[in-house]
Amino acid sequence: MTSSIASVTHTQPAAPVQPSASRTTTQTKPKPAKAATDTVQLSAAAQAQSAAIKELRETSNQTAQEAHSGDLQAQRLLAKENAAQSANK
Repeated sequence: MTSSIASVTHTQPAAPVQPSASRTTTQTKPKPAKAATDTVQLSAAAQAQSAAIKELRETSNQTAQEAHSGDLQAQRLLAKENAAQSANK
């Protein structure tokens, strides 16, 4: 069976769209998203423990430098170390 087409409408192809100069200058670049930051508050006990760990990792030269600059804790530690060395001799 055949069917005939009664009418055909021809349309003109659309002209390609070109961006105008004003559009390209007003467009803004997308800003990168800010990284989420978390804040942590340490308790007094945790802060003291952290300080104690830092002191344990300190070399004797660092302790001596701090003692000479007036750090009382470093001065006490040097006195303890000197007393221990004197007792072991």
